Amino acid sequence: MTTVLVAEDDRDIRDLVTAVLVRGGFEVLTADDGPTALDVVRQESPALAVLDVMMPGMSGFDVCRQVRSGPGSPTAVIMLTARSQEADVLAGFAAGADDYVAKPFSPQELLSRVRAVLDRLPT
Repeated sequence: MTTVLVAEDDRDIRDLVTAVLVRGGFEVLTADDGPTALDVVRQESPALAVLDVMMPGMSGFDVCRQVRSGPGSPTAVIMLTARSQEADVLAGFAAGADDYVAKPFSPQELLSRVRAVLDRLPT
């Protein structure tokens, strides 16, 4: 079973994303702040991390940069955030994100994007 990390400080959104991914057949790990998300990625090596940008302790952009700075990190990253200005999207991709989803979001679209990113990963 493919493991996905959901790092989101808003419990309701974290629970919604978790439920959608579990119904989609994924094993889900969660974090409610940036440092915990980074620890989970380093310890568990999930196939993908869905990161909120605005989290306590460390932004999703910073978590993404740290994940990408590691030697050959296998973890893909989707940013999931209310920050949807062009500059924010560009910053997410510059940090190394594989995709960027703006809130409010369609749960089915997010699930489709998760699957699309995972399909592009080397096997």
